[in-house]
Amino acid sequence: MRNLRLGCALAALMAIPTGALAQSTGSQELEEIVVTATKRSQGIIAAESAPKQRATIDSVYIEAKAPGQSILETLNLTPGLNFVNNDPYGNSGGNLRLRGLDGNRIALLQDGIPLNDSGNYAIFSNQQLDSELIDRAVVNVGTTDIDSPTASSTGGTINYITRRPTKEAGGFIQGQLGENNYRRGIFLLNSGEFGPWATTAFVSASYTKYDKFKGPGSLEKKQVNARIFQPIGSNGDFISIIGHYNENRNNFYRNLRLTEFQQNREIDRVDVCPRPAPGAGTVQNEGGAAFQPCAGTTIGVDSGYFNLFVNPSNTGNVRAQGRFTLTDGLILTVDPSYQYTLANGGGNEVVSERDQRLQGTRFNPLTPVASQPGVDLNGDGDVLDSIRLYRPNNTNTNRYGLNASLIYNFDDNNLIRVAYTYDRAEHKQDGQFGFLDADGNPESVFGGRNATDIKTLDGTSFQTRDRKSVALLNQVAGEYRGEFFDNFLTVSLGVRAPFFKRELNQFCYTTSAGFAYCSAQPVGTISVINPANPGAAYNNARGPFVGEVKYDKVLPNVGVSITPGAGHMLFAGYSQNLSSPRTDDLYDVQIVNVQPETTTLYEVGYRYQRGPVIASIGAYHSTFKNRLVRAFDQDLGINITRNVGEVKFKGFDGQIGFEPIPRVTLYATYSFTDTEVQDDLVLRQFRPNAASPFTQTLLPVKGKELVETPKHQAGFRVDYRGDAFSAGFEIKHVGDRFSTDVNDEVAPAYQVANLNARYKLDGLGLPGSYFQVNVSNLFNEKYLGNISSQTNRNQFTASNGDTVLASFPTYSVGAPQTFQAALRLAF
Repeated sequence: MRNLRLGCALAALMAIPTGALAQSTGSQELEEIVVTATKRSQGIIAAESAPKQRATIDSVYIEAKAPGQSILETLNLTPGLNFVNNDPYGNSGGNLRLRGLDGNRIALLQDGIPLNDSGNYAIFSNQQLDSELIDRAVVNVGTTDIDSPTASSTGGTINYITRRPTKEAGGFIQGQLGENNYRRGIFLLNSGEFGPWATTAFVSASYTKYDKFKGPGSLEKKQVNARIFQPIGSNGDFISIIGHYNENRNNFYRNLRLTEFQQNREIDRVDVCPRPAPGAGTVQNEGGAAFQPCAGTTIGVDSGYFNLFVNPSNTGNVRAQGRFTLTDGLILTVDPSYQYTLANGGGNEVVSERDQRLQGTRFNPLTPVASQPGVDLNGDGDVLDSIRLYRPNNTNTNRYGLNASLIYNFDDNNLIRVAYTYDRAEHKQDGQFGFLDADGNPESVFGGRNATDIKTLDGTSFQTRDRKSVALLNQVAGEYRGEFFDNFLTVSLGVRAPFFKRELNQFCYTTSAGFAYCSAQPVGTISVINPANPGAAYNNARGPFVGEVKYDKVLPNVGVSITPGAGHMLFAGYSQNLSSPRTDDLYDVQIVNVQPETTTLYEVGYRYQRGPVIASIGAYHSTFKNRLVRAFDQDLGINITRNVGEVKFKGFDGQIGFEPIPRVTLYATYSFTDTEVQDDLVLRQFRPNAASPFTQTLLPVKGKELVETPKHQAGFRVDYRGDAFSAGFEIKHVGDRFSTDVNDEVAPAYQVANLNARYKLDGLGLPGSYFQVNVSNLFNEKYLGNISSQTNRNQFTASNGDTVLASFPTYSVGAPQTFQAALRLAF
């Protein structure tokens, strides 16, 4: 019994690969078959094992953490994973790293459907499912499941599973209060079994709002979820439909340079935006010094009007799941889905009323000034002014997906699966300018899309971006699993073959700086002014175009494990993964032929579970090829995407958990991650004078470590679970992280501790109810959070004599000590 208690208590924390904790319905079904067969002969340890590195947490641990917190923050004790939240409650987003690779290279999934942005693969941690509705979360470290529906997963996958409705009717109402005027409420209603077929369902809604912990502004979140579950027969078949909708309206925190953080970590935004009154016949110029507080360009002091730095998002999805037994031993699983996204990151620009973009087809590039008067943007009857406008870059996505698997179980020891994935994302990116009111607030957070549509002289919408792409993934996969010699040897042989295509439609020009320039001017007459040199035009401007790129690769995924004795397991794995180029890599001035990034991973590990101890250790080596970065080419005068070669990864992860006395469990983990860039980065081509040949200016990054990647991470947690009272304390150490590619600026190491305590109210006649307190950053550690890295902090002279100027990394400020309390009343 003690071992059983230990297993349940530690399952939420231990990075021991556990069956039935996979991604799609097909993956879950496959694991359940393996677990069921294994349990009959090997017990608990075999049931929690698989021949690759995988970490799992369950609802017990998730609910001990702060309610409403991002699931990625909850996973932060996972070996090799580092997530840095932008604020204490999780609604401002954050940054993910897994064994040195960033979130854009990690597939995030909800019930097996992909949540990464279909264009640049970004992860938005603040848009995830309410934590109370998550049954479990799984991290595949460096690998994927065979049917993972992703074109970008060189770093691994993270998948969380929505809870099922309960068979008994009931639910709860929960309210929370905390520092920074934090308010959150959530309710959940379970229908219980109803109707002639024992149907179950739940519906849930939540609302969150609080102030930023520094500077003006607030964060607001609304979310609605529902699920209906219909069992079919008595052999585990079912149909389920899940719906999810989320709205965020957030003000950004201001990131700081290291010197600003050292000077005053409270530096942020301003709460006023002075604007000139319109006046006919006089010049109003909002680009002048008097109006700089709006822009946010001043260093060392509060700067930038907070309501121009916003992050609105509307996201939702509907997903269905089905499991059907076709014949004895043959199972079909089908998971269709639809997703919707509308989001942007704010922005503003001062625009002249005679800006050539406002002229459109009426602009004459042969004259030094516009051939038409212009557009009156502030309504004062003249076109003499330069007016600040709201300039969002909206992303609107409609995404359709299907995961399907056929699983055939030959006997208790052998099965095969074939799987198919279809994922089509229609990705529209626009940027319709919008008006600001007299105080500097946007008429709509989505710009002219949802408000006044500013028109150019030729009647087209005034935009900063206009492009559309279709990302289409067709993937086939197959897997065999077998157990031999009385379960002494387990073999998993898998392969997936993604066929990925991007259809590109660029409706704007692309300037030599790599930015969109939207105008109805005919191709061939474009004359884009260079802001750095207003007397000259850009050297290159690529006109609107239509294109198509395709990528495909066969990716093996192999694992072997042996159990030499009760409580012992050795495993080894080999896998390949890829990340296809992002849309920004393909909309350059210069047509590029970039290859997908790929990783080849080798890993070995050992697990032990016997008596009161659970422990595991694993080592790995990975080669990351075709690493893509964007850099400026001085010779061509453009930003282009370059393949900068290889990065080598190696390291190990270890963890141990045990129950020294009944009701108390301890857990400790340590990760070592070593990264090494194999090649210098070509910044540009350079020649000191017209008579000299061009030479390459190299950024000396060969032998350097990747940015934002701590070499050392360690964590510790202790839990006490009594009949009425439970509590937990955890602390995580994150080592030094470089913030420049040449490793000449460092974000120092830090330690963050969290505390949770709960008192059940069953003794008061309120079963299932409780009062809970959570404290984040218990010791009020002052640290640098997320990093916006740069190439080099210090100016230097390259080997060819070219001067490379300094660039300045910026950092989010780590959230301070924060208290919150929650009261749940169950019914």
